[in-house]
Amino acid sequence: MKKILILANNDVGLYNFRKELLEVLMGQGYEVYISLPVGEKVEQLRQMGCIFIETPVDRRGTNPLTDFKLVLKYLKIMKNVKPDVVLTYTIKPNIYGSIACRLLKIPYINNITGLGSGFIDKRLLSKLLVMMYKAAIKKSNLVFFQNSSDMDFMLNLGIISGKHKLLPGSGVNLDQFEYTPFPPGDKVVFNFIGRVMKEKGIDEYLMAAKTIKQRYPHTQFNIIGFIEPTEAHYNELIADYEAKNYIEYHGFQKDIRPFIKNSHCLIQPSYHEGMSNVLLESAAIGRALIASDIPGCREVIDNNGYVFAMGNVHDLVDKIERFIQLPYEQKVQMGKMSRQKVEREFDRQIVIDSYMKEINHICG
Repeated sequence: MKKILILANNDVGLYNFRKELLEVLMGQGYEVYISLPVGEKVEQLRQMGCIFIETPVDRRGTNPLTDFKLVLKYLKIMKNVKPDVVLTYTIKPNIYGSIACRLLKIPYINNITGLGSGFIDKRLLSKLLVMMYKAAIKKSNLVFFQNSSDMDFMLNLGIISGKHKLLPGSGVNLDQFEYTPFPPGDKVVFNFIGRVMKEKGIDEYLMAAKTIKQRYPHTQFNIIGFIEPTEAHYNELIADYEAKNYIEYHGFQKDIRPFIKNSHCLIQPSYHEGMSNVLLESAAIGRALIASDIPGCREVIDNNGYVFAMGNVHDLVDKIERFIQLPYEQKVQMGKMSRQKVEREFDRQIVIDSYMKEINHICG
């Protein structure tokens, strides 16, 4: 039986965005091993048939010793499992998993889910990441990108020279996120869905919510997501804004679909994305979108919403006001166009087919 080893930094992302690929792999007779930190979705992944290997991954840490231990861990796992192909997702598995694959001469496929904040910093960290990526993915069988800007960036720096392909992000499961008509009534409901942290644009969202609520009391601004432990100061700020009725904080939710269905528009004010999954999911359900004009967001928006200058609260407020002032039927039409766009361009089956073609080619 052919073996697939998947390296990731998070069980929730693997389950939510790649479980359909795992199901197809196992359905075609592959044995699937998953190497990642323990988490709440691990048991569900096990029940699907995946073989779990607990692997600590410090997602945001920069300790060289910790990262060296991760390379050694990957080497040990690969020697034990003897995979036919390794699939890697996110920065540290991409870099350190690829280095291990190169040392052991195992075929591997990378997925650049986003460049991350390290590449925004033009100083030492950015230069170091470029050097490490060059060393890691030089011999990759295939590098998948989730947006064309990240792909062009890496091509221009000479990080990749081999086989590469653009994917529509992680795609979206159109059956799981089915189209749902707009909620009736005069209240206009906006969502922020994601980790509460500066890089996700939470400051701009909070300031815009305060401004809009003072002008348009019939609006509601939801925040759905946990507060990043390293940015705990948002606990107090969000509690203050909720007490003043500017926002409603719902914390982390296992199922975001009810919140999307009860809303009219998603606001994604992030500073960087690979391809925003919450934009795709909200669009699939048929909601309008307002997002930063950045790679990973702008691709999902044309006539189904608005983009605004990243970090610019005034521009964000302007776009929110434009949406509020639209007649109800035009809001509904925007939502329908969102659904049509993801059906055309972002069906998850596109991603699955691309992976299976390459994996079956490698495994013969």
